[in-house]
Amino acid sequence: MSGTQKSGLVVTAHPGDFVWRAGGAIALHAKLGYRMKIVCFSFGERGESQGAWKQAGMTLEACKQGRRAEAEAAAAILGAEIEFFDSGDYPLHFTEAMMERLIDIYREVSPAFVLTHAVRDPYNVDHPKASAIAQEARIIAQAAGHKPGPGGVTYTAPQVFQFEPHQPEQCDFKPNRILNITEVWDQKWKAFEQLPAQRHLWDYYERVALNRGMQGGRNSGKAMKYGEAYQTIFPDAVEVLA
Repeated sequence: MSGTQKSGLVVTAHPGDFVWRAGGAIALHAKLGYRMKIVCFSFGERGESQGAWKQAGMTLEACKQGRRAEAEAAAAILGAEIEFFDSGDYPLHFTEAMMERLIDIYREVSPAFVLTHAVRDPYNVDHPKASAIAQEARIIAQAAGHKPGPGGVTYTAPQVFQFEPHQPEQCDFKPNRILNITEVWDQKWKAFEQLPAQRHLWDYYERVALNRGMQGGRNSGKAMKYGEAYQTIFPDAVEVLA
């Protein structure tokens, strides 16, 4: 990575999650010149693939291959690179080797921010598990004693933004950031189209984006049609309040 190029890291349990919940942020920051890296723990081969499993003769490996191709296509449309851990889903099975790789990614990418799941989600245990793993790796990556080298550790732990869960009221999700994604909405919709097995969610997440856009416009006083909502985990340190 260039010494001047900023970057962002997205840590997600399943492919659909980064598309529905953070596709706008990914596309917007990629357009601004950020290196955007997605770590996708699973291929969503069980929980996100209801449509695929209705096909006669479907196998686990065939489903994985299909979902991988869809996720790679969606990431490319959004302008991001993607890495899969193949941890399974429903449930995720995370290993020590996977944790080590994620820590290495934090140090390699040195993200200015991290996007991941809400801390709580009673509807999908994979989501808070992925969030906890993302936070643990973020913490360990800044420890000088973890894999110490001659150059020392230059990584600084970034802010973590929880992206919006499917049913926010049940997840204690209280957004304090609404991102204007109007200029990249077409890209996000094209990423939707790469996930035909979840066609039933396309219109739902357009309504979510329109609602957040309305709220963002009201709170900012600036025109906003489409928005994405985020909740920070850590307080921001600032020089002035406004």
